[in-house]
Amino acid sequence: MGRPPSAEYGWEIIGFRDGFRGLALNRWMRLDKGRLAGILTVGGTVLGTSRDKPHRMEIGGRMRDMTSAIAANYRRLGLDALVCIGGGGTHKNALRLVEKGLHIITLPKTIDNDVALTDATIGFDTALGIATEALDRLHSTAHSHHRIVIAEIMGHRAGWLALGAALRAAPT
Repeated sequence: MGRPPSAEYGWEIIGFRDGFRGLALNRWMRLDKGRLAGILTVGGTVLGTSRDKPHRMEIGGRMRDMTSAIAANYRRLGLDALVCIGGGGTHKNALRLVEKGLHIITLPKTIDNDVALTDATIGFDTALGIATEALDRLHSTAHSHHRIVIAEIMGHRAGWLALGAALRAAPT
């Protein structure tokens, strides 16, 4: 199998704690083999997450534009690229950083499957499988009790997850 690409190419991979906030406040950690061992079975992220926007971030009790601080930390750390993994908001905020001259790679990761020009986002298939299984279980319970069950499925301003789960779970 050989050496991992990071070792083969001399890459050092770091991650920022709590998304853009970690980049603004220069809170990062090395993502080496020891740190990442065993995380496939852990939900969420070892880095944490936030809903912070680089241009409107609460720091010290007041809202501040942190895009310049983020760009400065990016350059001070000598980064070649920043990989942003998230939904539509993450992609919009990444564009702000591109406009500051940062090299950005974005990966669409949202269960809502609502990132433009993307066929399927990371997380959508998993969420669809879980929602379908839940509907299948509710259907059998409702049928045996002669009841109707209403289920709410997540999907921030998008109905792809609800539609997909309904189609997969529909009785044949």
